[in-house]
Amino acid sequence: MKSSQTAKVPASRLSRLSSLGGLASRVAGNVLFEGAKKLSQGQSPKLQELVLTPKNITQVAEKLSQMRGAAMKVGQMLSMDSGELMPKELSELLSKLRSEAKVMPHKQLIEILQRNWGADWLTPFAHFELRPFAAASIGQVHQATLADGKKLAVKIQYPGIRDSIDSDIDNVASLLRLSGLVPQNVQFDNLLNEAKKQLHSEADYQIELAMLNRYRALLNDDTDFTIPAPIANLCTSDILVMDYIDGASIESVANEQQTIRDSVASQLLRLFFRELFEFGLMQTDPNFANFQYQSDKQKIVLLDFGATRKIPTHLSKQYLLLMCAAKDNDRAAMASAAEKIGFFRAAIDEQQKSLILDIFYQACEPLRAEQAYDFGASDLAQRIKAAGMAISSNADKWHTPPADAIFIHRKLAGMYLLASRLDAKIDVNAIFNVMRNKACPAETATEQAL
Repeated sequence: MKSSQTAKVPASRLSRLSSLGGLASRVAGNVLFEGAKKLSQGQSPKLQELVLTPKNITQVAEKLSQMRGAAMKVGQMLSMDSGELMPKELSELLSKLRSEAKVMPHKQLIEILQRNWGADWLTPFAHFELRPFAAASIGQVHQATLADGKKLAVKIQYPGIRDSIDSDIDNVASLLRLSGLVPQNVQFDNLLNEAKKQLHSEADYQIELAMLNRYRALLNDDTDFTIPAPIANLCTSDILVMDYIDGASIESVANEQQTIRDSVASQLLRLFFRELFEFGLMQTDPNFANFQYQSDKQKIVLLDFGATRKIPTHLSKQYLLLMCAAKDNDRAAMASAAEKIGFFRAAIDEQQKSLILDIFYQACEPLRAEQAYDFGASDLAQRIKAAGMAISSNADKWHTPPADAIFIHRKLAGMYLLASRLDAKIDVNAIFNVMRNKACPAETATEQAL
């Protein structure tokens, strides 16, 4: 956690709305001041140029980081963590939010602990660290020690988050639209509704507890991963308590030898394929803070299952067909699978459809490599981004993809980015083929017989 600042989280709907109202007023005042100054200099500035000033971007980031919750999350949902549709100013804003999350004052923190555990909340603990070691958009995480010496990680949700999700998303989306931070061609009403559903799920720690237990069962025999065990009797809808697991940041693996870098990136990509084709369940947040590495045990630590989503069977099947077709460069089969996933509107022309298929084909480039794909030496991410910008510039021919697809792409993009950061070389084709064989054993047996 980089920030050492504290700020009381506005808990009521009125206080959160007032915070946004005050923010809008300050932004408007800055726009008027900057506009008058430029006009006096003989310039004719555009509104977006006046809104997207460093001062305004700083003030928006400051206010959203204080509000946390949906106010911080909505921009990330709209950007899809891939940057294809968002201007650089919004990317800078999101980066600022990620690095400047504030923590609750002790008084507000203790009020939450007493509300959930009672006046004698401290009784089970030999020690409870009031200063968190991590803070994010939904809550902050503290270290504690039970009377028997067992170390715990205690995830505590900010007050008012659950009750303000819908209004926060609506208000912040309106602010982003008015500011010009979101391009007009991005159709994100459905995304906003999906963001609300996703955040309501993330804000219920009982749901995350169930997902944590589900992943522990699914990966029980997988020796490459470790997942903290929950302390169920201390968990509530606002507090999630689990084992504290020591581990280094996943990015620290970049300092390890090549074989370890390759192994870590390979196992995480293998997990992605298992989630998509085997589990029907995916932890969709690829934030690097959700992964750690234990070098002494050579294990990957998986954290934070709040953003876990069920993957419908039909969607999983179509993605398998899409990837197989892209691997074989079968454009007709690619188009069929993409259409069934929901990427094409009836009115889309062949040129635009071809551009979309080109992106899918490029994204599956590692599947076609005859040897380990060198992510560190690849410019794949830049090529996909450039292709995405070409599509998003045509508002009449492009539409927002299905929500489930966006979350899947977000996770895959995150795994690709991590592999690039680790300068890893991965035999993606071999990993995919194992998953493909498990998903379609009958088809594989027929192919081998032929």
